[in-house]
Amino acid sequence: MAVGPELFPTMLPINGFKLGTTSAEIKTPNRRDLVVMEVVENATIAGVFTLNRFCAAPVLICQQHLAEIAGAVNAKRYLVTNTGYANAGTGPDGYKNSQAVCERLGKMTGVSTENVLPYSTGVIGEHLPVEVINGALIRCLDGLSESGWDDAAFGIMTTDTRPKGSSRSLVINGETISITGISKGSGMIMPNMATMLAYVATDVGLSQSLAEELLKEAADQSFNQATVDGDTSTNDSCMLIATDAANLRFETAEDQGYSLFKEALFAVCVELAQAIIRDGEGATKFVTVRVEQANTREEARCVAYTVAHSPLVKTALFASDPNWGRILAAIGRAPIDELDVANVSVYLDDVLLAEQGGVARSYREADGAKVMANDEFSIVIKLGRGDVSADVWTCDFSYDYVKINAEYRS
Repeated sequence: MAVGPELFPTMLPINGFKLGTTSAEIKTPNRRDLVVMEVVENATIAGVFTLNRFCAAPVLICQQHLAEIAGAVNAKRYLVTNTGYANAGTGPDGYKNSQAVCERLGKMTGVSTENVLPYSTGVIGEHLPVEVINGALIRCLDGLSESGWDDAAFGIMTTDTRPKGSSRSLVINGETISITGISKGSGMIMPNMATMLAYVATDVGLSQSLAEELLKEAADQSFNQATVDGDTSTNDSCMLIATDAANLRFETAEDQGYSLFKEALFAVCVELAQAIIRDGEGATKFVTVRVEQANTREEARCVAYTVAHSPLVKTALFASDPNWGRILAAIGRAPIDELDVANVSVYLDDVLLAEQGGVARSYREADGAKVMANDEFSIVIKLGRGDVSADVWTCDFSYDYVKINAEYRS
């Protein structure tokens, strides 16, 4: 179940970036579950990661390897992703297992272990079947192709019901460049950098400092505005790869044409983030919680997330029940200082729901129910405190959300 039609786009290849996918049968037979990505020499790689203190072994290793290879561009790099098991909460053995996969792939490709970046997703607390994964790596390498995006989008899925991809091509300074990305995520989605796994590649060249700055900002404007259930994963990783294969390179944010590239990259990240919410576990609604007239962006987000995380609000969304009292209660408990509820107004799309501390005199239950019967709509909250706005994308809690997570390990 997911919100909206399944529209997987045509994925433009990125010169200098190849993907190979196979079924290693890590957890589930006959399911694509292992992906290797090959990055050409001279490329720039940046990442943002979960802030969960129980972060998974592959996250720790990926961060360490990125730091060790920063500025070193004379060798190919490889990203390896397994699904089925997250290799989180696995202690020293989990670290050794993830490192063993990196070592094996490094030997197979003739690069140092530090040039291999690992990613895992799936059940927490289960150890990686290293021999199974290492034995299947050769099939990924044999299948490496710049057109391998479609299979890879399936290969990184866990409870996802559909693959998630986005691709753009545009002309900047007379050069045609491309940006293509995939993401996975359906449950345990709550940003604390980005959420889930995401890989975005472009043939543009970027300096290391600019790539890191750009990815942090892109994640903040996309993945950090998405929440399914308020749970920050142990394995969240979001990667940006710039292959420098096009005749266009940006060293600083002031370079001509950079703003156009940045806008296109942000659009790809937003599309990938929204696709995760549309495919939230058991989701039947895609809801934008927009807070306006806040003093700061942090304040606006705080209120938006309090509403978006409320189980009572989310179950009302599933029931298409305009239970405005639940929305007001969530706004009222948001941890912001000196909120004057008399200045707050709440809308369902353009239907005024509440104002001056209670239900609006013009409000009719039938009008609210009509909006909430839609698959997609907005909850708009005007705080009457300032001129800053922020959006958060979320979904409802359905019966299937409980069923999926109750049966997750079975």
